[in-house]
Amino acid sequence: MDALQLSRRLATVASYVRDGARLADIGSDHAYLPANLLLNKHISFAIAGEVAQGPLDNVQTEINRHRLGDVLVPRLANGLAAVTPEDLIDTVTIAGMGGRLIAQILADGHTDGQRYQRLILQPNIDIDVVRTWLMDNDYQLEDETVVEDDGHFYEVLIAVPGHAEYSETELKFGPFNLEKRPEAWQTKWQREYDRVKTIMAKLESANKQDSDAYREYQQQVTEISEALGL
Repeated sequence: MDALQLSRRLATVASYVRDGARLADIGSDHAYLPANLLLNKHISFAIAGEVAQGPLDNVQTEINRHRLGDVLVPRLANGLAAVTPEDLIDTVTIAGMGGRLIAQILADGHTDGQRYQRLILQPNIDIDVVRTWLMDNDYQLEDETVVEDDGHFYEVLIAVPGHAEYSETELKFGPFNLEKRPEAWQTKWQREYDRVKTIMAKLESANKQDSDAYREYQQQVTEISEALGL
């Protein structure tokens, strides 16, 4: 993967960035995503934010390689502290981190009532934590999807300013995923269902049906089967 050929995961994130956007890519990891969007003339300006010097050096290497110094700015900063009002950023991408870290980055970056026109978020785990933060902080989901890449499943959330209330089921599985039922989403949760059922069978073999762990797995199976309509 490089700026000229994104992975399926990053290509999916990129597909939700609107033409002409001014983008802040937080935790940019070589700046492949903003560099690709700039090279293909989809966006006009981008910031690549990194919290450590080593990754920022990788960003600078990519900027130099593609001669993007006028339109792609590297920033050493913690999360959304990389963005200043003068940047006129309207779109934020945060991809490849845990959901709790993404929620913390968003919380730290919204202390002054800041609102971005578009958030495109790809948490690796704890996706429900991100959905909950959005709901509690006046962002609503505009869309979401699941993509399979190199044997792993990744959820991509697109949020805009607004308010929506989501049920516990929607926070876990995604309101748009439950409605549209994309194939990768179904496969992801079917595999999780099978995994949990296997664990339950082992607990049953050990006569541990009365354990808290078994009851927790049983609840998970019920939730997944209801979501998938099994």
